[in-house]
Amino acid sequence: MRGPSRFADRRDAGRRLAERVRRSIAVDDLHDPLVLALPRGGVPVAVAVAAALGAELDVLVARKVGLPGRPEVGVGAVAEGGVRIADDDLLGRAGLDRTTFDRLADVEMVELDRRVRAYRAGRPLAATSGRDVIVVDDGLATGVTARAGVRAVRTRGAARLVLAVPVCARDTAERLARSDDVEVVCVLRPRRFVAVGEWYDDFEQETDERVVELLTAARLSR
Repeated sequence: MRGPSRFADRRDAGRRLAERVRRSIAVDDLHDPLVLALPRGGVPVAVAVAAALGAELDVLVARKVGLPGRPEVGVGAVAEGGVRIADDDLLGRAGLDRTTFDRLADVEMVELDRRVRAYRAGRPLAATSGRDVIVVDDGLATGVTARAGVRAVRTRGAARLVLAVPVCARDTAERLARSDDVEVVCVLRPRRFVAVGEWYDDFEQETDERVVELLTAARLSR
């Protein structure tokens, strides 16, 4: 049975995150708010947040750059707009240099571009300049992908930047708030954190088709 500190699925997480966002930030003071979901997992979460704020919803595509042979370990990330972030400490411990990282990042950029085309079908990313932007994902572990997303939004001139996730590693959330100057809103900040998926009963991977379906429905409902 699901305990009070777990989520049934991403839709449940989105509803609870939407409530936390409304309590944590001055919603009435938001200027032309925009919710940007990090796909794929952040999209069903972001749907509820955007609905609660009466905000426009779009996707911001970012990709983790994985360690060769261990793709689940992120040595950096890429995001729209040519953003690249490398974890130099982890690269050094893995015996990799920046040239190797750039080669790995190039591969992820190919997939990033494919997803942009699949999700937005030629539409540009929603305008962010001067707007209050809430970036949403389904969880925050190392934070490297979220950092890339946050940087991509900041380079586009957002007035206010909030990163909202259902569950986050405490040290990562604190580091992002401090070093990347972003407001971080989490429902759960567990003391013991291994992986995002452990906090969900259903953490099945989302599909491109489902992402497009949710985005289309959100646009039609506005």
